[in-house]
Amino acid sequence: MLRAEGVQKTWPGFRLRLAFLHVEPGQALAVLGPSGSGKSTLLRVLAGLEAPEEGRVEGGFRVYLPQTPLLLKGSVLENAAFGLRLKGVGRREALARAEEALEEVGLLSKAHLRAQGLSGGEKVRLALARALAVGPEVLLLDEPTANLDPANARMVEALLARAKARGAALVLVTHSPAQARRLAERALFLFQGEVAEEGPVPQALREPRDPRVRAFLEGDF
Repeated sequence: MLRAEGVQKTWPGFRLRLAFLHVEPGQALAVLGPSGSGKSTLLRVLAGLEAPEEGRVEGGFRVYLPQTPLLLKGSVLENAAFGLRLKGVGRREALARAEEALEEVGLLSKAHLRAQGLSGGEKVRLALARALAVGPEVLLLDEPTANLDPANARMVEALLARAKARGAALVLVTHSPAQARRLAERALFLFQGEVAEEGPVPQALREPRDPRVRAFLEGDF
């Protein structure tokens, strides 16, 4: 579960305001809006990487995946086990659980290769394996399928759907209304740091009330 109330974060020339946000276990919230609207900033605040001046964020164990995966210089297996080791899991158990996660994302055959030698789609899948291995209660994802080929994008979406089925709450920044339809129950639209609209995905995407949201969905923004 993830809950935020009365959040405000300010930078020179920009202010993020969020009155209320709630994501239940096993559900996903899609965050949409034009570039520069504060979507990535919102994720970082929800992840605890940026402290708001006002308000509060509450929730279970959270894992944040930036748009560009942050990988170590070691092997694929070592990368997959890194989060478990940070949590204090013993090396043998961490490696065994990391292998299970790699098998789930289709990378077990590359466990002993250099992580930096993977393709872009494989790096995203490795980052997801590392995240899923630690059993997060909340996954915060910034454009997880951006610049991926269709096959890798489908695999990443399937992994996210599986994480939801296991009870994780997801907050997904996406540029794609179609992806929001496939993965999320609710959608939130940000414009210049303000929530323009929020509601169930079918209604929010089909019958938006805010003219900025209508323009964005029509591709005129």
